[in-house]
Amino acid sequence: MITVFYDGKCGLCSKEINYYKTIANPKKFTWLDVANNPNHLKSIDVTLSDALMQLHVLDNENNIHVGVDAFIIIWSNLKFWRILSFIVDLPIIKQIANLLYKKFAERRFAKLPHCQLSLDS
Repeated sequence: MITVFYDGKCGLCSKEINYYKTIANPKKFTWLDVANNPNHLKSIDVTLSDALMQLHVLDNENNIHVGVDAFIIIWSNLKFWRILSFIVDLPIIKQIANLLYKKFAERRFAKLPHCQLSLDS
């Protein structure tokens, strides 16, 4: 089972995850909203602020994937998204995607009040 740890208080994040939920095989994924229940993070020893900053995924072998690597795991297990996971996983494209995602994640994190509150915990 692939476990996805996502920010359920982020409108964009929730919208995307809700879309994935509609197309994903429910036997393959568990979706955990860490913004509304940070206790989910205890099992993977990740701080709330780190989890809110970037998407985290625990794969079938209990390996944690963060950011673009997390999306690659999700996409590779979704019909019609597998080709995107293959393309984004190519070396140069992955480097660019990582850079862009990191910039996006930092901006999103800085703008959302609940993310700022997580720095205090």
